Amino acid sequence: MSICLTHAQPSDAPLVADLVGELLHEIMMALGAKAFGFSHAETEARARRWLADGTYTVLLAYHVEKVAGFLALSESRALYAEGAFGIIPDLYVRPAFRSCNVGTGLVAEAKKLSRARGWTRLEVTTPPLPQFDRTLAFYERQGFSISGGRKMKLSL
Repeated sequence: MSICLTHAQPSDAPLVADLVGELLHEIMMALGAKAFGFSHAETEARARRWLADGTYTVLLAYHVEKVAGFLALSESRALYAEGAFGIIPDLYVRPAFRSCNVGTGLVAEAKKLSRARGWTRLEVTTPPLPQFDRTLAFYERQGFSISGGRKMKLSL
């Protein structure tokens, strides 16, 4: 299957919001809980703003004319990481395109972009739950390793 990767532009914000909605819906179905609040309009506005100001990179994967998935990439900083590093906050491949190397292609491009930006590490979080064992195995195949801890949040 031939996949084409492009960098999302602010005009792609509605599509990015659609994909984020699909991702969050799938996660909540797997968890059996409403773990996220989602507003398409707010997500679209954020995506448009962040894509415009360059603080967020979104890679879109296309097969022919169909969107197969996306990966979002942003920069963070931490003393433990010796400076700036990349985070993959969102990665989603539509079910019809799974096991077709779409995710592998997106991660490979994210690694290239990360190196070009001078980052020495790339991080991603996946829930430590049995429902996400396939996701964990995918990231391990891409060279990620478990670095300890659990992701936690505090809503403000």
